[in-house]
Amino acid sequence: MEEFLSQDRIYSIDSKDQRAISKFIYSFNDCFYNTITEKSENIVLLCIGTDRSTGDCLGPLVGHKLYNNPYNNKIHILGTLDDPIHAKNLENNIKRIEEEISNPFIIALDACLGKFNNIGYINLGPGPLKPGAGVNKPLPWVGDMYIKGIVNVGGFMEHRILQNTRLSLVMNLADIIAAGLHKHFQIISANLKPEDIAISYLEG
Repeated sequence: MEEFLSQDRIYSIDSKDQRAISKFIYSFNDCFYNTITEKSENIVLLCIGTDRSTGDCLGPLVGHKLYNNPYNNKIHILGTLDDPIHAKNLENNIKRIEEEISNPFIIALDACLGKFNNIGYINLGPGPLKPGAGVNKPLPWVGDMYIKGIVNVGGFMEHRILQNTRLSLVMNLADIIAAGLHKHFQIISANLKPEDIAISYLEG
């Protein structure tokens, strides 16, 4: 069951796997409940990216898919196609979270570039991510937990690579991540136990 789990609860899920959604649910559940602390009062999904670049629209797509769902008032979805969080406004949004949301547990979501063999994988784990790393932008580390979708190859002409990434790949990643997070947020909103989320993996 845990063949895709490292010792540090860092997961890597192939989006082409027929059980990708259920594996995402299981992985997220394990990482989330072993990372969040008792002092956390709110959950913030910080969807980073822009709708102006095919390869960088993963975050806004996921935010768009989840934003209007009736979760409880402790779950906050930030970053959508209509109101994206990107390099120019990220720091202001981080400041706004700190000022307006009490004791947030921030899940940072972003697209990234990687090795050719890892394209289409979803990586998640504890700790922050550095947005814009694929295009060498000096942005702050953010998040108590991260989700990254590898959308293309890194290492050269990153900006052009992002602009020429296939939308179908990004949409598939967004569908899997959104479906998994929706299931998780539904269960949290219903005040059910972590074990109820693990059942989704077993039945997937």
